[in-house]
Amino acid sequence: MRRRLECRQRVFEYHVNAREERVVSLPVLQSADSGLAVAERQIERVQDARFLGAGFWAGDGRSDRELQRLVAEGVEKGFLTYDEIAAALEDVELTREQSDDFYAHLVDRSIELVEGEQHKCPPHAQPALAEDETKAAPKLDLSVEPSLDSLRLYLREIGKVPLLTADQEVCLAKRVERGDLAAKTQMIEANLRLVVSIAKPHIGRGLSFLDLIQEGSLGLIRAVEKFDYRKGFKFSTYATWWIRQAVGRAVADKGRTIRIPAHMVERLNKVVRIERQLVQQLGRQPRAEEIAAELAITSDEVREIRRMAKLPVSLEKPIGEQENAKLGDLVEDQLAESPFEEAAVSLLCTEIEQALSALPERERQVIELRFGLHGGQPQTLEEVGRAFGVTRERIRQIENNTLKTLASLPEAQGLKGRS
Repeated sequence: MRRRLECRQRVFEYHVNAREERVVSLPVLQSADSGLAVAERQIERVQDARFLGAGFWAGDGRSDRELQRLVAEGVEKGFLTYDEIAAALEDVELTREQSDDFYAHLVDRSIELVEGEQHKCPPHAQPALAEDETKAAPKLDLSVEPSLDSLRLYLREIGKVPLLTADQEVCLAKRVERGDLAAKTQMIEANLRLVVSIAKPHIGRGLSFLDLIQEGSLGLIRAVEKFDYRKGFKFSTYATWWIRQAVGRAVADKGRTIRIPAHMVERLNKVVRIERQLVQQLGRQPRAEEIAAELAITSDEVREIRRMAKLPVSLEKPIGEQENAKLGDLVEDQLAESPFEEAAVSLLCTEIEQALSALPERERQVIELRFGLHGGQPQTLEEVGRAFGVTRERIRQIENNTLKTLASLPEAQGLKGRS
């Protein structure tokens, strides 16, 4: 029992964390006019075989068969309870990473995790209401479950729109060319599933799934406006490039706190791709020189690209177990003066004040204006001359004589050799 509770708690914790990070799955969008659903089901069966095969989890076929049965049951029902998963994993020794991978696999298969009480009675097996209860109960739209989030609602809505045939695409394109807004809307709605499929691989790159779909939809609108049916291409082939461009540009422009130029994003992607290939070939992390040789660039450029790939960290990030400790408290301010420098400057200002106090009032004011003392800006000879109503040459003479006098004063002897 204790083992089952630990398994259940582990699955529940990861489920909560994934919800907070907006980890979402793309349900299979059924369509009578397309083989997309059939192809995705074939891919899912291959993924199950690779993911659960060869004793991956526990090293014995019995545990793998139990997990395969659990996944198949979840696909059939559309959901699994925490208790069912905990029972299946009760006798299986899993690390935290393996548990996370298993949950991610359930998410990819569009299997929803729920509490046991939420699905005790399937929708088709609900008990019949009494006659008086039926009359009193308000009419509700049960076509959509209340627990579904906005993303699932959106996917369900676009899945209801039938796909277009080649002849329908040409007909609608002609109407769009004539300015028919209804035809443009129909063409856009029929291809929103294409936007979802292109946006899905970009999840986790700084934008939420809904934001990626929104940006891709803007590219789809542009594709509808620019599509030329006379060239004989399918609209989906043409629109794919516009959608990819819109999603990619959105990730580059909005996916980071500090924007990276589009051409640098392309170079960064190349470096990441080559680095992964070299890791597989060498069995270790490649050096900058090895990556540079593959890309025909210098190692300094590789280091600079890697530096740009780092994500900024908030100075308000908590550090340690103390609630009030933040990262900013541990970062040195390179522009701030040290206590020693502040003390030295304070002593120097005091000595300058003592030396200037021994000068006549007029000469002292000229020196203060010329050198910007007391927090002011240094002024030119012309500006000081206008302030005293004399020529700039006269101010220059006063300044030179005052500096000579100041150098001979006993109060100024401590200033010699200091800056």
